[in-house]
Amino acid sequence: MQSHCLWETTAREPSPDTARLGHDREAAVCIVGGGITGLSTALHLAEQGIDSVLLEAGESVASGGSGRNVGLVNAGLWIPPDDIVEALGWADGERVNQILGAAPAAVFDIIERYAIDCSATRTGTLHLGHSAKGCGELARRHDQLASRGAPVTLVEGEACHALTGTRRIQAALLDERAGTLNPAAYTRGLARAAVEQGARLFTCSAAKGIKRDGGRWRVTTEHGSVTAPHVVLATNAYTCDEWNQVKQHFFPGHFFQVASQPLEGDAAERILPQRQGAWDTRMVLSSIRRDDQGRLILGSLGQGEGRPQAYLEQWANQVQRRYFPELGKVEWQTSWTGRIGFTPDHTLRLFEPQPGILAASGYNGRGLTTGSVVGKGFAHFIASGDDALLPLPLKRHAPIRARGLRSAAYESGFTLYHAGQCLRVVT
Repeated sequence: MQSHCLWETTAREPSPDTARLGHDREAAVCIVGGGITGLSTALHLAEQGIDSVLLEAGESVASGGSGRNVGLVNAGLWIPPDDIVEALGWADGERVNQILGAAPAAVFDIIERYAIDCSATRTGTLHLGHSAKGCGELARRHDQLASRGAPVTLVEGEACHALTGTRRIQAALLDERAGTLNPAAYTRGLARAAVEQGARLFTCSAAKGIKRDGGRWRVTTEHGSVTAPHVVLATNAYTCDEWNQVKQHFFPGHFFQVASQPLEGDAAERILPQRQGAWDTRMVLSSIRRDDQGRLILGSLGQGEGRPQAYLEQWANQVQRRYFPELGKVEWQTSWTGRIGFTPDHTLRLFEPQPGILAASGYNGRGLTTGSVVGKGFAHFIASGDDALLPLPLKRHAPIRARGLRSAAYESGFTLYHAGQCLRVVT
């Protein structure tokens, strides 16, 4: 088994030609971070005729979590809608539920308008009840979502077995708003569309600092700078520098994935035959999906990089044998890991560290859809001063305490859980 991101090697959407920033430049907006949030901001600014310069530290725009996630076009946040209201209050909670509930439609609209070749499906996603308790949680989520008009169905018994391809799952929550895609291809497509509309993108151009320059902000890199009245910090879980205040507003985590060789035969075709993306209700979830070439792709919370390949293969074998024993022995092709920005209440943060600077953090594993919508909302706010398109109003937030301890506790818990799966202590 190799160690590289499957999405990068199978994406048909080419990455646009970019170069390193080598001179001092001026723009209306400087965007730091070439993931989905930053690229969506650049694209939607360009659609309104607003000039932007985007700085990406990596060699390509899809090198971070935006190109390495599971590729689920999910609606809403990770936690159920009533829990969101409890955490944020009624007004902000229902605002999140409404705007992020419509986020998959916004993603598919971008894909269609700019003909992004990202293997998108619109058959929904499945939340799988792996136990009686998990099925009860799905029923609770179903009732909350259905009461808000979401097209969700609780599928049970034989209908569930046919939809999932496993008899280990007795109930699944089908969300018809959602779907799947190749995240690296989608991110590249956003970049291509932004450039076509007039945005200026620079890779290998890590921002080194930011300071006031008269009434504007000056963002410096190793070989040049960008001066602009507005700055968007779109680095989220990949924020490393102390000057970047986003770092104070999440604690980092990871999500690893393991992909098989393309599968064939009746047993393989029974697994997610409608190609929904899926994840289960385990304490430490397992994600399950197929790609357009028939691979089985399993994933879970935790760090995969640096782990022995035998460990990852053993984990993947145990999950596969648990859910899909009819497959027999599976050959695993590759593994990879991406980062997640967590927050204690599992909700995102949108804020202004300083006047003229916008920032986002804490997508908690829902960055594909959330980042797309936040980028559009940031662009609208910069153009009009109106934050109505953002999932939350811009607010001040206290820095998250004990970030390192939280990350270590999460990773330790994930590791112990996976070890239990490998040893068949956890079933």
